[in-house]
Amino acid sequence: MIDRLTVDRIYSAADIVEVVSDFISLRKKGVNYQACCPFHNEKTPSFVVSPSKGLFKCFGCGKGGNAVTFVMEHEGMSYPEALKYVARKYGIEVQERELSPEEEKRNDDRESMMVATSFAADWFRKTLWESDEGRSIGLGYFRQRGLSDGTINKFGLGYCPPRGDKFATAAKAAGYKDSFLISTGLCGERENGTLYDRFYDRVIFPVHSVSGRVIAFGGRTLRIDKKVAKYVNSPESEIYHKGNVLYGLFFAKKAVTQEDCCILVEGYTDVISMHQAGVENVVASSGTALTVEQIRLISRFTRNITVIFDGDSAGIKASMRGIDLILNEGMNVRIVPLPPDEDPDSFARSHSAVELKEYIRSNEEDFITFKTRVLLEGAGNDPIKKAGLINEIVASVAVIPDPIMRSLYIKQTAASMDVPHEVLASEVARKRISHDTDRQTREFIRSHERVNRAEERISSMPDSSFHHSGTVTAGSAIEELEKELVKYLLKYGGKYFDYKEGRNVVKFNVAETIINDIEANGLVFRDARYRKLYETYLDLYNRARLDAEENDRDDEEVYSIGMHNFINHPDPAVCNTAVDILTESDNYIVSKLWKKFDVVVESEEDKLSESVPRTVILYKSKAIENIISELRGKLSDESLSDQELSELTFRITTLNKERMAIARKLSRLIL
Repeated sequence: MIDRLTVDRIYSAADIVEVVSDFISLRKKGVNYQACCPFHNEKTPSFVVSPSKGLFKCFGCGKGGNAVTFVMEHEGMSYPEALKYVARKYGIEVQERELSPEEEKRNDDRESMMVATSFAADWFRKTLWESDEGRSIGLGYFRQRGLSDGTINKFGLGYCPPRGDKFATAAKAAGYKDSFLISTGLCGERENGTLYDRFYDRVIFPVHSVSGRVIAFGGRTLRIDKKVAKYVNSPESEIYHKGNVLYGLFFAKKAVTQEDCCILVEGYTDVISMHQAGVENVVASSGTALTVEQIRLISRFTRNITVIFDGDSAGIKASMRGIDLILNEGMNVRIVPLPPDEDPDSFARSHSAVELKEYIRSNEEDFITFKTRVLLEGAGNDPIKKAGLINEIVASVAVIPDPIMRSLYIKQTAASMDVPHEVLASEVARKRISHDTDRQTREFIRSHERVNRAEERISSMPDSSFHHSGTVTAGSAIEELEKELVKYLLKYGGKYFDYKEGRNVVKFNVAETIINDIEANGLVFRDARYRKLYETYLDLYNRARLDAEENDRDDEEVYSIGMHNFINHPDPAVCNTAVDILTESDNYIVSKLWKKFDVVVESEEDKLSESVPRTVILYKSKAIENIISELRGKLSDESLSDQELSELTFRITTLNKERMAIARKLSRLIL
């Protein structure tokens, strides 16, 4: 468990722009920063980072929070994991108390797997550098491939000896459980229950997450025997999904952002050699077919992708289908074919950084032009083959979401292939209709699956879970009022407003007005999110009042509870709800037109004298309505005695009178 003092130090040190920039490319816009949201697919940026408030908010999908909760959401980390990540970034030492046996047992499996892979990476690296076998075989191989010691260290390359259980023995001796060594794919299990090393007799390439944690490995054999698989990779696991990972992105993300371009190659050594040559904005799909998730991962840092193809034409044609996925995501794609018999690894080793960059600049071309040229070379003068390649080009153009780009490519393709523009345009339109229909069908199916899953979750909940869930339609009005009250507390708790009582004008504090009314009437928020936020505020408010009384203070600061108490709250639920509320009206900008004509537009703060009393009274009215409704439901209970029935009826009558009095007061407020 991390102590509160350390948590406070982490939050104080964390610069949200720096933390978020570790994962996505931010662009400054006014006082804030913007990007396409990393949590949902979008073409227009709606993700905003506010350095002054220390929060992020996506106005598309609604996610929001602070630096720590961003890391939690983005990396799938637990709260302690995210705190440790931010602490490491700012050099803050985190000391935790020793966990009890019960807490140790409940420790998160995912974190345990991460610890196991971290141990493995360190063990493979030490074996490479410190064992005679590692130095002579593993290190000898890497140096023979032209890799410097600095590069080998940078990428954490390693070696696993040929003896089949040397790593497994070391890991078990260090206290790692068999279950985690197996679930991470570091070890396999024999029929007799003993473990063996998955990567034995191989040089090792650790695979890192975007944040730099080792989540998987690739192992290359040095044997010539064709019966032995050249590469063995970590299997899919709780911490590693190969379709969501790009090799080298952790090392490349800064350069990708600076160059505003990501170079995509195929394998581990392609990435490493290009980095060593001085071209660092390079990542690899690690031999797997390119996935939409990998493309969206790149889109967090840039909208521009340059794909480098080997000189092998068969490889070029096999890779073209993946390019259509890139186009479909609205990315800009350029292609660089290498000379025959070259791959990025060999080409990088034989050229300097200047030569590499110049070759890429001189030889890159947009994908549609490249595809047209390659397919035309294969079609020759055969009209049937030419018709087939036209259909292939049309299929690629049709997936481009930008209508202007589609139009330009149609004109370009029509000219290069000597085909009437109208013919290509109509074919693209037909493909678009088919494409959109397929997409809508997929969305329809997915939406039904989401609804079914939601219904299953709801049906499995106990009845009591609905009391505060906010899912009951009848309760939605009162929950909106709860949200409104919490908003006034967070944003304007320390403010005062003028309230007319007859001919007199009295100053009221926002927080005091809301809290006194709620506490005096014994009202309890129904929505768990807003109840938690209100209780947090009330606790801080009461502490501030007590401190003021002890120090004989009675000024406005007593009622002011800083926003940082909620944005940086250790409970992520409090933080996220607070951010949602605090950023709801941030998009409001007074129209320049109104300013031009000197039209006064009242802000939310200007109307506190009306909105706060009205909301408090309306909330009380709705709360009474709910109580009356619940009491009326009890009237049908046949087991009630006459006295109980009489008392119940009296309570309902009394509450109705109070509700009517509130209604009259509310009516006067509205008028």
